Amino acid sequence: MTVAIRAARGGVGNVTGIDLRSMKLTDPPQAVADLRGLGWQIPGQLLAGDPETPVPVAVPDLTTDGDDPLPFGKQMRSRVSGWTTRTLASKPVKKTPPAARLAALFLAAHASSKLRGTLPDDLPDTCRAALPGLLSKNFLADLSGNYYRLDAGVRHLAGLLPHLADPQEPEAPTPPQRVPGQLQISPAGWTQWKAKASPALRGHAEAVENCLLCALPIDQVAAAFASTRRPVPAPRYVHEAYGEWKEKHPDRGPLAAQFTLTFRAEHGHGPSYNQLCTGLGWALPRTLRTFIVRRLLANEWLTETAPKPWTLRPGNTAQAHGIALPGKSLQTSR
Repeated sequence: MTVAIRAARGGVGNVTGIDLRSMKLTDPPQAVADLRGLGWQIPGQLLAGDPETPVPVAVPDLTTDGDDPLPFGKQMRSRVSGWTTRTLASKPVKKTPPAARLAALFLAAHASSKLRGTLPDDLPDTCRAALPGLLSKNFLADLSGNYYRLDAGVRHLAGLLPHLADPQEPEAPTPPQRVPGQLQISPAGWTQWKAKASPALRGHAEAVENCLLCALPIDQVAAAFASTRRPVPAPRYVHEAYGEWKEKHPDRGPLAAQFTLTFRAEHGHGPSYNQLCTGLGWALPRTLRTFIVRRLLANEWLTETAPKPWTLRPGNTAQAHGIALPGKSLQTSR
C-alpha cells in the first residue's frame, strides 16, 4: 500500500530499508517475495543494501499506457499519503500488528464521520480476524455483522464525504488558496540569483524548481527563495483558534515530523508550510497554518534552515522520540 501510494503518479515509488523496518512486518523477505510474485520489480538492495538509500520499486499495473487505476493529482496523492500517516499513527492502532493497522485503514476509508460503515468485500481475511482487536482498542465503537462505526476519537480520520442521509454533518472547509509572493522576479533575474547563490543553496532551489511531484510554477519558487520572510505577530484570535485546534490534535508534533520524513523521501526536499498542513489534512486559514508551524518549530518538533523555504525537517524533540532524518541524531544545544 505504501509503495502503491508513492507510485500512483508514475508507476515507480521509492522505499528505503528503514521504511521497511518501520512497517513492522512479521516476515519482510516473504512480503517482498509475495509482491515479486505479482510482478512488482523490487531490487535486492531493499533487503540487503544500505537501509538509508532509496530503492525504486516498479508497480506494473500503475505503469500501463491505458487508464490509470489511481488517477491522483499531486495534491491528492500528497493528501492520501498524509491521511495514511495520520491513521497509522493514531493511538488505538499505532502499536498493533500489521494486519490490524491495514484493517484500520480499510475501515477508516469506508466510513463517514457519523454514519455506520459497511465492511468492504475485498477486506483481507487476516484483517477480518483483527477486527475484534480494533474494537477492544477503541478504534471502533461498534462492530455488528458487516456493519461498524468508528470510535469518536478517530472519526476525524473517516474517508467518506458527508452523506445525504446526514445533512447536519458540516462540509469540509475549502483549502485556502495560495497567496502569490509580493516579490516579482523575471526569468533572467532568477537565473542571476542562482548564479550568485552558494552551490548548496542553488542545488536546493533547483531541487524544488525541478520537483516533478510538486510541479510548482517557477515564479512561485523564485519569489520564495529571492524574498525574505519577516515574521508578523499573530492576532489574538489566531492564538485563541490555535488553543482550540491543538486540543483536538494531541499528536500534531509526531505527525508533522513523520510527514516531513515521508515528504523528503519522495520529493528530495522538505515541504512548505502549506504542503505540510495540506498533507496532514489541516485545512485552515493561512494565518492559523503559519502559526501552527511556528509553534511546532518553537517546540522543536520541527526545524528549518531559515530563511530558506522548503527546509522543514524533524527537530530535536522529534529526534528524541526516534523521528529523525537518516544518519541524524539528537543534537545538543550549546
